[in-house]
Amino acid sequence: MFILLAALLPVAILLFYIYRKDPQPEPVSALARAVLYGALMVVPILVIEVVVSMLLFGGGRPINFVDSMLQAFLVAAVPEECFKLLALWLVTRRNPYFDEHFDGIVYAVCVSLGFAAVENINYVFSDPDSWQMTAVLRGLLAVPGHYGFGIIMGYFYSVYHFVDRSTRARVLVLLMPILGHGIYDTIAMSGAVNPYIQGVAFMILVAFCIKMHRFAYDKIKTQIARDSVAQRGEDYETDYTPYVEEDRNAGCLGVVCSILFPLVGIVLYFTQRKSVDNPSAYLWAALVGFILGVMLRGAVAE
Repeated sequence: MFILLAALLPVAILLFYIYRKDPQPEPVSALARAVLYGALMVVPILVIEVVVSMLLFGGGRPINFVDSMLQAFLVAAVPEECFKLLALWLVTRRNPYFDEHFDGIVYAVCVSLGFAAVENINYVFSDPDSWQMTAVLRGLLAVPGHYGFGIIMGYFYSVYHFVDRSTRARVLVLLMPILGHGIYDTIAMSGAVNPYIQGVAFMILVAFCIKMHRFAYDKIKTQIARDSVAQRGEDYETDYTPYVEEDRNAGCLGVVCSILFPLVGIVLYFTQRKSVDNPSAYLWAALVGFILGVMLRGAVAE
């Protein structure tokens, strides 16, 4: 009983927080459905993650930084965020209560925390000898991480639904949470495969989480302010400065991903292919970085 409570408590706290943050609260039944849909997405996500992991690692575990990045993005971030987006679409597509900018964040967070609840239960119960430490660390990092990814997805989902129907906005709905999730997992997993950098990786992970949650909180404030302006009948589209100001940083990140990652991956492949068991992983990493960079640069340039 205490183990289950420890696994679900951080989820419940964050759900209560986002519910109380909404100036026009959504029906509890609609939010409960969003949480349920997020939890149910664990099944297809698990199947895809197992298949992709078998294809990449043959059932083994990551042994270096490149393997960690591949697992972080291709095994975890991409399938999880794709199915979360599917759940969000199912929850909102015929929902008459989805009528405000902040609603996208609320529903996306509920979906994301529904998934996080099941995932957290699995992790905590899988570690009976030190479940307390697992529950504390995941309650401080992993569960709030899913909360942050949900805010990012919900923000751009509302942008696309209410403000900007361009291809650019559509791409960012999925691309931004994948980037956040992939970077988070890459940092976390890199510490796991190399014990010599665990302390450094943990500090970098904490710094990244702080930065991401500041970004997410800014999005909450932006959407609440936008709804307030819209309720007064004023022109809210002209106040869309945070979305525009992100373009320069996103464009720089796109350049780094599309040029630096392929270059590093190709160099590592030719220099390390005789000394590692799976040298093709370097080429996969180069391809993943290139695709993410091209998508991000294309979304910004449109």
